[in-house]
Amino acid sequence: MKQLIIATLATLGLGATTMPLAEWPQAELSNGLVQTTLYLPDEQTGYYQGTRFDWAGAFKNLTYKGHNFIEQWFENYDPKLHDAINGPAEEFVPLNYAEAKAGETFVKIGVGSLRKPDDKPYAFARNYEVADYGKRKIKKHKDRIEFIHELTNPNGYGYVYRKTVRLTKGKPELVLEHRLKNTGKRPIQTSTYDHNFFIIDNQPTGPTVNVQFPFDVKAEGRGFGSLIQPEGSRLVYARNLEKKEQVFSAGLQGLTASANDYDIRIENMKTGAGIHIKGDKPLEKLVYWACATTSCPEPYIRLEAAPGQEIRWTITYEFYEK
Repeated sequence: MKQLIIATLATLGLGATTMPLAEWPQAELSNGLVQTTLYLPDEQTGYYQGTRFDWAGAFKNLTYKGHNFIEQWFENYDPKLHDAINGPAEEFVPLNYAEAKAGETFVKIGVGSLRKPDDKPYAFARNYEVADYGKRKIKKHKDRIEFIHELTNPNGYGYVYRKTVRLTKGKPELVLEHRLKNTGKRPIQTSTYDHNFFIIDNQPTGPTVNVQFPFDVKAEGRGFGSLIQPEGSRLVYARNLEKKEQVFSAGLQGLTASANDYDIRIENMKTGAGIHIKGDKPLEKLVYWACATTSCPEPYIRLEAAPGQEIRWTITYEFYEK
């Protein structure tokens, strides 16, 4: 496949993190302003083979005006680790997990049909056996890649999922365009979110990181009130997070029903680089998680599609320098 760029890497990531020699299918995109490399999905040699996140659009790096926005945020890598993925990583809440019996399958959009091993509750950090990967196609251009994933499950679910990763002409902008068509007999009712594993210029998580929302934010959870504090429409860190420290809120408060609330900025005030994130759907909820290397707003939206219906949504990332 001439459009495929195969890179042989011996090392990758933070500091002295050592990787086994491996070949991962990759593709480079550029619009003259933004350059990015994506890992392409592959059942055997793909960089990401976990069963949590959508396999389409797994990022390796992204640069603009000499600033780095995407790189490896974690220390230990394994292709089947649930969070061994970088940049804008998207996950869909599983379909029919609760009703499936042990040994039967359930559906993760963007991943495939997964085998339910036992009666334990679904756990995103668990690696599930993939019973059916579905069919995948990739259409590559200089400034965009279209990923197509088709799946039909015996339990009545089916879909054609199209995700286009595109760099906007003449703008420092990355766009994720989604189309999900329900080709099954059962309605699709799920939620999806973007984890946003950004690292700006390899700077640590701390007071130089500014996270901004279009509403006055309130929050409770791990580290809130000590490591991190809401101040008006911002989240402010008290100090740099140490290794293995985390903050987490299951839902930031202050959202309205308007899609205008899907408007988030992550900036590093030391280097002057920032990301402006906008979505075109109202937020169902807004989770927040951070560790010593990355600060991650996780905006959730609700998706519902009747049999035969196609739904669309878009997320836009503008990169800038102050």
